[in-house]
Amino acid sequence: MAANIRHFAIEADDVERARRFYERVFGWRFEAWGPPDFYRIHTGTPDDPGVGGALQARRTPLSGMGNRTFECTIGVEDLAPIVAAVEANGGQIDMAEFRIEGVGNLVYFIDPEGNRVGAMKYDAGHV
Repeated sequence: MAANIRHFAIEADDVERARRFYERVFGWRFEAWGPPDFYRIHTGTPDDPGVGGALQARRTPLSGMGNRTFECTIGVEDLAPIVAAVEANGGQIDMAEFRIEGVGNLVYFIDPEGNRVGAMKYDAGHV
């Protein structure tokens, strides 16, 4: 069996604020599931389901120890509207768009919960 990413989780101090941010920036759908402040994340469509995820209350308060989670990069069709949506919805650009030759163009942002996330417009044919 291949070792592909099948699930990711985003921890948040304010789960509803994080939910609104990701709905508005990427159009993800959220489904309340299990305990309070826990959502299943649907990133794709029935034809292209993408990777499943979870949004949940932060388990341990942040404390300046740096990144303590996986850093995910989200594939997008166009970076300009993503950058605009990040800024319009309470996020901030952490690293301006830059080119990775043979792969695509990448930008990093910080979501309203302090998580660092990448958004990349992959080159045609890049898997």
